[in-house]
Amino acid sequence: MDFLKSAVASAISKGPSFPYSFGDRVDVGGSIWTLFNGTKREDGSNCSIFSFDVVANKSRLPLARNAVKKLRTLRHPGVVKVLDTVETDTYIYVATERLTPLGWNVRRKSLSTEVIKWGLCGVAKTLKFINDEASSVHGNVRVSSIFTGESGEWKLGGFELLSSMKDDEAVIYNYAGLVPESNRYAPPEVGKSGWDTIKRHPITAVDAYSFGTLIYEVFNGAFTNSEQIALAKNIPPSMQQSYKRLTNTNPKARLSISHFLEQGSRNGSFFDTPLIHATQGIESLGMKDEQEREEFLSELDELSDDFPEEFFKLKVLPELLKSLEFGGGGPKVFSVVMKIAMKLSDDEYDARITPVIVRLFASPDRAMRVCLLDNLPLMIERLPQKVVNDQIFPQMVTGFLDVAPMVREQTVKAILTIIVKLSDRTINGELLKYLAKTSNDDQPGIRTNTTICLGKIAKNLGSSTRQKVLAAAFTRSLKDPFVHARNAALMALAATSDVFTDEDCANRILPAVCPSLIDREKLVRDQANKTLEIYLQRIRKYGLTLPETAIPPSGGSEASVLSVPRMGTPQSDTSWAGWAISSFTNKLAAASGDIQPTPNSASSRVKDNRSTALPSASDVTRATSSAKPASTLHRQPIASPQPTSTHNSQEDHTTNKDDFAAWGDMEEDSFFDASTEIHPASSSTTTNIGSAKANFDDGGEPDFAGWLSAQAQAKPKTHLPKGLVRPSTASSIRPGAGIRSTAAGSISNAASAKQTIVNPKSNPKTARKTVDTKPKDQGWTDDDGWGDGWE
Repeated sequence: MDFLKSAVASAISKGPSFPYSFGDRVDVGGSIWTLFNGTKREDGSNCSIFSFDVVANKSRLPLARNAVKKLRTLRHPGVVKVLDTVETDTYIYVATERLTPLGWNVRRKSLSTEVIKWGLCGVAKTLKFINDEASSVHGNVRVSSIFTGESGEWKLGGFELLSSMKDDEAVIYNYAGLVPESNRYAPPEVGKSGWDTIKRHPITAVDAYSFGTLIYEVFNGAFTNSEQIALAKNIPPSMQQSYKRLTNTNPKARLSISHFLEQGSRNGSFFDTPLIHATQGIESLGMKDEQEREEFLSELDELSDDFPEEFFKLKVLPELLKSLEFGGGGPKVFSVVMKIAMKLSDDEYDARITPVIVRLFASPDRAMRVCLLDNLPLMIERLPQKVVNDQIFPQMVTGFLDVAPMVREQTVKAILTIIVKLSDRTINGELLKYLAKTSNDDQPGIRTNTTICLGKIAKNLGSSTRQKVLAAAFTRSLKDPFVHARNAALMALAATSDVFTDEDCANRILPAVCPSLIDREKLVRDQANKTLEIYLQRIRKYGLTLPETAIPPSGGSEASVLSVPRMGTPQSDTSWAGWAISSFTNKLAAASGDIQPTPNSASSRVKDNRSTALPSASDVTRATSSAKPASTLHRQPIASPQPTSTHNSQEDHTTNKDDFAAWGDMEEDSFFDASTEIHPASSSTTTNIGSAKANFDDGGEPDFAGWLSAQAQAKPKTHLPKGLVRPSTASSIRPGAGIRSTAAGSISNAASAKQTIVNPKSNPKTARKTVDTKPKDQGWTDDDGWGDGWE
């Protein structure tokens, strides 16, 4: 082998320029030529090189020269394509398209019946052209003369004996016997009388018989003698009758190849196959109307995988791509293109499919856009990231704003496929802006799919925007009127629970999920319970990591005072209200001195309700000593002043500012904010001193001012705490009012459950003033945190 290559290279160096490089030798068998794989030096493309050694085969030189001449002059799709030829005194080289001998596949029996029919049909068309249009005889039809090109099509070669019957000195008459194994393949009449006898018979007789031997050989393997012809073994039944007429021993009774094609092309006959129809229809695809194109594509889509891939890659695919871009092929053509493109290598895909996809995304055709989005999963892995991010996505985003809902919805769904090819900047910038628009779409299905999309791409979002965008989007979807949108929001929250911080879970997510527990739809309620449990488990787990208290320890007398159990409050009391009682008794025990009425008018007592809301400690003691034990007094429910809601506008402003700008006004509604209106004091805002209101209430209004006046007269020398002054008794006692008492007469009406200050000049039933129960400023600051958590 190496010696042969060096000899060929030496011959080329001494002869004319031949711009092709020789590769491995290919076994042909039964030919005067030596076949090599080769490459074109200019571009490295593949080719085949037929080499003829003039010195070693000088007697067959007329056959080689006749083959070169016919190959260069005969142009037909079924004939081997010649690229270049070189002839010298020592060699003849013929460069052709890359070929593979058909004998390889025949010996391995790797050809399916449908592929054999398809190949025979192509060879029959070529021989029909040679016999009818060129008025010539091939004379050398056999397996060794048939090759398969890169497209898988069968190509006819072996033109050593190709002769025109108009030429009296044709090569076939004088040199046919020099062809290797010519006697084995020669028709019966030639075996008896020689090649000159073909002049007296129809032009088609020789090639018809040789074509019959080719049929037998491709279906059965080796052809050794003419006796095998009559067996018709392994030949399809539908073809056997025509096959027998081809191989008739009487040359005048033989079926011509053109008639054989006609019989095979009839409806339901042996050449009526999808693969043959695809070959015939692909060449005229651009000239078909819409109905014909649909029928053709349906047949093409039904082809099984055992058909030659090379044919679809090199013949069908280019025609489909041309029809797709310029012939209005439409989505049906694109679906077939994707099926074929799956079998391409990455390099072939980048060179032939990717540019077409990029151009199609720029097309304004909505049907094509939907088809592209549907097939995106099939091609996303083959598309480079730079192409997707820089060329396809900018065209794709127009679908978010399209007037057709189907286009918008398919665009949202396609994000799940394309997200892996987008850069972080594109995802957290442009993509989120468009998803913010579709989350407000008028179509409920698009809103639902946007929520699902956000939940599934959460891991692809940037850490700085993930929590804000998802919390705003999902909590808003929880209020969507469409049931599946609410359910999708709950499912998305459950799937992205690890995205949010523990504080957000407790302060934002859980309050937003809770209303879904009483949703009108059971589907939503069930999912809300599942989602709530996920977040509760997380909060409980986080709560175990927190310290028991955040109050720093304090020393001195205050610590000793706080450590002493208060009256009426057992130290072991762990009930939910224990803290409220302890807080009240702490403040009551710490107070010293008597609270005396101020000299101001009744209107001033409204402003300083803390100083007038309670009687003095001594009075309380005297009142309770005759009625109830002290422990009973302090076990009464004490309602602390109702805190006024302080909506933190500065904090709201900060939250809005932090939210991602693309989502607009998507933050949660402040439905947890308390009302800032101060309501009139209710029974729960006053101190209930005493045990039974019904025993001391005679239906009238309590004379709290009179009680204060009596106490002031009883103890004129009592010193008031700093900052308190005695009120004017003349302005604070209502005329005609006195201290009302029961038969027991041991406690004044100051112990009644309600304490109201009434304007003497107004209607007692309507002109009630609101008591400001807000405690006086005792040095508390905003650091106490009241109201900070109500966002």
